[in-house]
Amino acid sequence: MEATELLKKHNLRKTATRTEVLKEYLSAGKALSHAELESKLGEHFDRVTLYRTLNSFEEKGLLHKVYDETGTVRFSLCSDHCDVSSHEDDHVHFHCTKCGNSYCLDLPIPEMNLPKDLMINDVYMVANGICKTCQRA
Repeated sequence: MEATELLKKHNLRKTATRTEVLKEYLSAGKALSHAELESKLGEHFDRVTLYRTLNSFEEKGLLHKVYDETGTVRFSLCSDHCDVSSHEDDHVHFHCTKCGNSYCLDLPIPEMNLPKDLMINDVYMVANGICKTCQRA
């Protein structure tokens, strides 16, 4: 799906910033941090606008957060099932400890049987290792 179609599907107004940010995510094939996005688009859009764009994309179910062991927050495209009311995109992420890239894996987060007096709000699962590109290098 193209950037303009995704914006329309998620009830987001088409702006130059939103379109360009979304194009970056569609072509990246990996999770991107604000800093990575700023290094690619920073000469065209200021940092606050990029933050606001990422936040609105997350709120509307277009992007989800990806965490790694360094504490860096990256964002990745959500599946088609996410929207403004819920993120239905709970899956395992992979973080390469050599190049620092993070990727979504098509693996569900395993179910947990917690004591009945505990309630889970969020679960994030990150597998750390070396990606195939770095293994070849």
